[in-house]
Amino acid sequence: MASVDIGIDLGTANSIITLNGKGIVINEPSVVAYDRKKNLVVAIGEEAYKMLGRTPEYIVAIKPLKDGVISDNTMVELMIKEFIKKVTRNALVKPRVIICVPSMVTDIENRALIEAAISAGARKVCLIEEPIAALIGAGIDISKPTGTMVVDIGGGTADIAVVSFNGIVESTSIKMAGNKLDAAIIKYIQQKHKVLIGERTAEHVKIKLANVFSPSGRTLEVKGRNLLRGLPEKIVITDYELKEALQDSVDEIIAKIKEVFERTPPELSGDILSSGIILTGGGGMLGGLDRLISSCVGAPCYVAENAIESVARGIEQAFKYSDELLDGFQQISLYRYR
Repeated sequence: MASVDIGIDLGTANSIITLNGKGIVINEPSVVAYDRKKNLVVAIGEEAYKMLGRTPEYIVAIKPLKDGVISDNTMVELMIKEFIKKVTRNALVKPRVIICVPSMVTDIENRALIEAAISAGARKVCLIEEPIAALIGAGIDISKPTGTMVVDIGGGTADIAVVSFNGIVESTSIKMAGNKLDAAIIKYIQQKHKVLIGERTAEHVKIKLANVFSPSGRTLEVKGRNLLRGLPEKIVITDYELKEALQDSVDEIIAKIKEVFERTPPELSGDILSSGIILTGGGGMLGGLDRLISSCVGAPCYVAENAIESVARGIEQAFKYSDELLDGFQQISLYRYR
């Protein structure tokens, strides 16, 4: 009977699920809507995301992952169960599952993910680190003894790593990514314009207007609630303002890239100067970020094709490379389904 292989990129903002032979089959927000009166899950994924900020008091829309790790085990387990059920359609064979984790995740956090997948019906669970998955998914041959740097900026964490010969040479992971960028936009507009906007609005503004390298004066209308009068209000913000709002957050990411460079062997640094830095993840698509990193670090920088899906595509291909990867891929045989 054919094996069912499921790859899970369990992100703070979005969860992407792959199925062997079919590629990406689910790409939905990591949100669970829960009815506290009935103790019942109302919706998961895209349907639950639409409920953010729009539900009565007894229904809460929960983001069960924070900064790239599980903050609510029960909700994550329910979400994984629902996603696995969707892609396997109650198949008789229990699936093998690979889950992607940040490069600096702890053993306790790893175990929480593994147990959630086992409870959801997996017969075997493996973990792969995000930088490895991102590079494989971006089409980079990591088997050569040549240095490649990847900066994977998701919703909760930014993973920065130098990879050579199938292994991670230097890496760091910081909790400065898409959600923190959104929060910075909310805080800036609140302080400067005295208008409160929601998370979805902040994300929309970031995608449509942000240019952290060379703003040109573009504008965007934003709707929110005036904090002084308590009434709805429209304001117009510019990309210059958005650059100011995001400056500290972006500077923190660039500072960590420099730190990783400082610890990287000179031979590999020379390789990166030739091959460049690869940006993956939704946050890697932030307007002007590639050019800003290049100007600050001195090495070329470019956004991977299908940057948002790079990690998920790498997870799907990881089933083929499980015997070759020297680092970043862990076979958790202890937790096999019995």
